[in-house]
Amino acid sequence: MWSYILKRLLLMIPTLIGVLTLTFGVIQFVPGGPVEQAVHELRRNTAEGGAPFGLRAHSGVDAQQVAQLKALYGFDKPPLERYWLMLKRFSHFDLGQSYFRHQSVWSLIVSKLPVSISIGLWTFFLTYLISVPLGIAKAVRNGSRFDMATSLVVLIGYAIPGFVLGVLLLVLFGGGTFLQLFPLRNLTSDNWDQLSFFGKIFDYLWHIALPIVASVVGSFAVVTMLTKNAFLDEIRKQYVLTARAKGLSERRVLWKHVFRNALLPLIVGFPAAFIGAFFTGSLLIETLFSLDGLGLLSYESVVRRDYPVVLGTLYLFTLIGLATKLISDLCYVWVDPRIQFEQLER
Repeated sequence: MWSYILKRLLLMIPTLIGVLTLTFGVIQFVPGGPVEQAVHELRRNTAEGGAPFGLRAHSGVDAQQVAQLKALYGFDKPPLERYWLMLKRFSHFDLGQSYFRHQSVWSLIVSKLPVSISIGLWTFFLTYLISVPLGIAKAVRNGSRFDMATSLVVLIGYAIPGFVLGVLLLVLFGGGTFLQLFPLRNLTSDNWDQLSFFGKIFDYLWHIALPIVASVVGSFAVVTMLTKNAFLDEIRKQYVLTARAKGLSERRVLWKHVFRNALLPLIVGFPAAFIGAFFTGSLLIETLFSLDGLGLLSYESVVRRDYPVVLGTLYLFTLIGLATKLISDLCYVWVDPRIQFEQLER
């Protein structure tokens, strides 16, 4: 076991380096870098009578100012030197400073986490709390009208993109064409600090309702159908027929014998689903409902060519993804002792 874990941990190093190297290489050929954007902003502010970045305003942008900008962003060094400096910083988890927000990347990520955690936790728990019982009920009533009707509903929800559903919810309930029952932005109201304890809870749920509905509806189909198929596979096995032949009630067969084995694919997927819910929130949902989370941060960083934020968040998310994959593999063995680590390596 420990040799397998050590091997997987060592394999994370070249994987991380490969991801960072590929991204760093692509960045070198992307037009409109931070220096070019700063020069454009400098020219615009010069025309308006000001000058950003503490630079002296002239009628134009001369070579000295461009050199100052390159030194400010570290582009006065050759690419290979910047690449090694980046790897050196990342080796001790220094993600650097944002070019345009004038904050450390760590502080930016931490400031966006409340939104991502809120959306992630609600999406994860609601998806599993609804989909797993629904999938079990569908397996027990396989082929019935209930099974067909619920399959139609969850597949329609899966077919509707989250941002389209979000627009529909805003039109219907967010003050669009019909009712204004829910707020349009942020997780809390401006007077949240003055509210009572239960008032804060209600205010938070009031703000999060529409974004969560738009996020989770599309997730129901995958978990529901996975649960149903897993239960159907187990129900058809020989040990279930033997248990029924011994006179055990259908309820006892289902919950004592089938339930534990059928949930194996779901249990081992918990770590990835739980972590993924935080870091794979829909960018369009965050933008649509004006929620300033990690998805919106990543998008704005790419648009503005804020490379420390792009590379820092990529490094962190890749590391978390690799660790989550390792935990998921370990769960196979912890949940089902029949699986050996040698099988996972194949």
